[in-house]
Amino acid sequence: MTTQPLNLIQSTEGQALLAQMYGQSQVDEQTARYTKLNATFEEYFGAQEGSKLFSAAGRSEIGGNHTDHNHGKVLAGSITLDTLAVAAPTAESVITFYSEGYDKKYVIDLTDLTPNAEDDGTTALIRGMAAGFGEFGHQVGGFQAYISSNVFSASGLSSSASFEMLICTILNHFYNDGALDVVTLAKIGQYAENHYWNKPSGLLDQMACAYGGLIAIDFENPAQPVIEPVQWDFQQNGYSLVIVNTGGNHADLTEDYAAVPYEMRAVAQALGSEYVREITADAIYANLKKVREAAGDRAVLRALHFLEENNRVDGQVQALRDGRFADFLKLITASGNSSWKWLQNVYQSGAVKEQEIGIALALTENYLQNLGDGACRIHGGGFAGVILTILPNEKVEEYMSWMHDMLDTPIIVVNVRAQGAVCLNALIANANK
Repeated sequence: MTTQPLNLIQSTEGQALLAQMYGQSQVDEQTARYTKLNATFEEYFGAQEGSKLFSAAGRSEIGGNHTDHNHGKVLAGSITLDTLAVAAPTAESVITFYSEGYDKKYVIDLTDLTPNAEDDGTTALIRGMAAGFGEFGHQVGGFQAYISSNVFSASGLSSSASFEMLICTILNHFYNDGALDVVTLAKIGQYAENHYWNKPSGLLDQMACAYGGLIAIDFENPAQPVIEPVQWDFQQNGYSLVIVNTGGNHADLTEDYAAVPYEMRAVAQALGSEYVREITADAIYANLKKVREAAGDRAVLRALHFLEENNRVDGQVQALRDGRFADFLKLITASGNSSWKWLQNVYQSGAVKEQEIGIALALTENYLQNLGDGACRIHGGGFAGVILTILPNEKVEEYMSWMHDMLDTPIIVVNVRAQGAVCLNALIANANK
């Protein structure tokens, strides 16, 4: 069987894989998407025998809001929105690619991987990931690619992490025989964000984009996070995950994001520890005056959020495993309330006129209260972006129409998919062995 992208995607095996990744109802749409992707790649680079198809999922953070950076627990899933590429290796030590929607040719010379103040965010991430491969003792090399994504940019679905895991998967497949595991790829993405993008991120986003499926992750030891798959299909059990893009944007919010882990750690440090995972709520209560003076009141609230949220993740996972979905929904609601009141990442500090997330949550809470079912919460890093609503399948269209009439912003249903960051050619080849 040919491995050329167009023939691969139109083959019986390719069509079956698309059905697995996106659902049978999406096969025609995804076939057209991949076909267009390959055609555009050939417009830029010509048909190449070594070209292959790659996909990296976006992610939904279902439980564990702002916990990973303090060694906490999360419940997350790879979703059916993803970042795609057709890519081919080159003999030159240069990465060259075009990205749909951007009128720019990206060229990164792999012989110069020092941080460059003139790099835009995309170039800095590529340079950082290539440097990360070397830092962790792995191989890099050049490639040409055309990239396209339907993951909302700067909105809380981890478009940047999806992009990072796409690039890491390309380099892993072409130059490391696909041998690097998800944790290694996630650490390389984190390295790029920390050292080349000045973003103090944890590992949640990269792990959830790359691993695949619904997973519980415990970051108590970030060097070796514990990953446990959670077997639960929301739609088959009567509920849908609905993402509401509130119209806000995550761009230029680095200071707001950075303040969360820093403030949490300030509480831990006031009690002689480094991370909130190492302390207890009782220790905060017993030393409240001292901790408030040392770290500030918002920091105390954020640390208490972390401790309760960690417990909620355990409860959410166990509720799904026991089939107690009503209890799961109560825990999602509690998580959302804690993020709003204690973590305080629903809107930017001092923002009065623009509170898109708060408006979307208020509307949704009223809708769900009248319905008597479902749950909602801030999604991802917060301060702007999207909210997550979980509600019965039969109410999805009504809710989406009602919200769209008032907000006039994108609203979509996402499913958890089993594939994280993958080379489609390799998946099909392995299935045929």
